[in-house]
Amino acid sequence: MGGRMLWLLVPVLFLCGTCWGRYVVEKNSLKVTSPNSLKGIYESAIGNFGVPQYGGTMVGIVAYPKANRKACHSFKDFDISYKSKPGGFPTFLLVDRGDCYFITKAWNAQNSGAAAVLVADNVAEPLITMNTPEEENSKADYLQNITIPSALISKSFGDRLKKAIENGDMVSVNLDWKESLPHPDNRVEYEFWTNSNNECGPKCDSQIQFFKNFKGAAQILEKKSYTQFTPHYITWYCAEIFLSSKRCKSQCINHGRYCAPDPEQDFSKGYDGKDVVMQNLRQVCLFKVANESGKPWLWWDYVTDFAIRCPMKEKKYTKGCAEEVINVYSI
Repeated sequence: MGGRMLWLLVPVLFLCGTCWGRYVVEKNSLKVTSPNSLKGIYESAIGNFGVPQYGGTMVGIVAYPKANRKACHSFKDFDISYKSKPGGFPTFLLVDRGDCYFITKAWNAQNSGAAAVLVADNVAEPLITMNTPEEENSKADYLQNITIPSALISKSFGDRLKKAIENGDMVSVNLDWKESLPHPDNRVEYEFWTNSNNECGPKCDSQIQFFKNFKGAAQILEKKSYTQFTPHYITWYCAEIFLSSKRCKSQCINHGRYCAPDPEQDFSKGYDGKDVVMQNLRQVCLFKVANESGKPWLWWDYVTDFAIRCPMKEKKYTKGCAEEVINVYSI
């Protein structure tokens, strides 16, 4: 959620035994071609929803709304449209972070006719991946229908864009996703976003079924060097003012630096969010070691077997069970 006080998505680096596990923020370049005062290349973080134009570029004019600046409501309510005129440049809608989900902002921007949405951060911090950690509760049935690309930009850059627009300057921008793709080496390279939580209802059941169905094909493609994949895991950190709260203590490790939502959404029973963080880390570490050993496909075996043999509902989602599954494989 764009404006939540407690959970903020961040890239993190973990140390696990002799293995480093890393959560990454996927980025793309944003080039301002006018006005002269803003010319240059700036970094932005790709949202993990919508349809980024991987390997391509998009040119547009940035607009900052006079009303509904956080894009939490339909722009139709304000009689505002950003649909491009025939022969005109598409509009990149600049909106402020806060008060609603990132996907809500993207959906409202898309329905207004915008070709892309730029979300200006509301605090000075490293760029994060825009995500919807609580999408099951957000009732966002439109999530799968978001087609425009989205990107988060820093607060300082957002402030400069707003000032230029308010001064009447035409801000022309080129979004570039070419560097977001690994350089070609005759393999199809793809990324897989996942989570070790196996007790989150239909979403987790669907994920486990996907592991089972796709594992064989993924491993064959990997072994024959047709593909290269990279799994990603998402984590949050706890705002400093909440560090002493029960929520942070049960869902986070390392003094609130690395957190995950409580699997049951009930702090009094079952597993805690910090249990999910640690298992995510084990999976990151296993992939790193397997990849360095030339056997990255073993990750598919591990995550599938762990989901089957160590389910939360049977109280087996433990370090011991995870190690038993890991010991099956020779890396």
